[in-house]
Amino acid sequence: MAYPDHYKYSKDHEWLDPKDGKVGITDHAQQQLGDVVYIELPEVGARFKAGQSFGTIESVKAVSELYSPVAGEVVAVNAALKDKPETVNADPHASWMIVLKFEAGDTGALLDAAQYADLVK
Repeated sequence: MAYPDHYKYSKDHEWLDPKDGKVGITDHAQQQLGDVVYIELPEVGARFKAGQSFGTIESVKAVSELYSPVAGEVVAVNAALKDKPETVNADPHASWMIVLKFEAGDTGALLDAAQYADLVK
């Protein structure tokens, strides 16, 4: 799968859309997890540092932490994932989990699509 060029990626396999602050997991991450059965997400208003865990994702194989790609405040949560966590498997790059309000300059440590694709080869 191609990784969207306009997203930024963390080495923890999360993506960030710098335009709107949406955060989700990458296709590579959902493949490693297998069938997702549960996602625990934070409340709106929660604040996270870059690299801090903002929730968990559970699959038939494992439970994994979800890490914030940048520091910021949660301004929206995708509540639909609570009822349909398997959506992440079907389209991980459209299945956002949270929206972060963050400083525009904070994305410098993140990878672009080509760098992330090289990381997961």
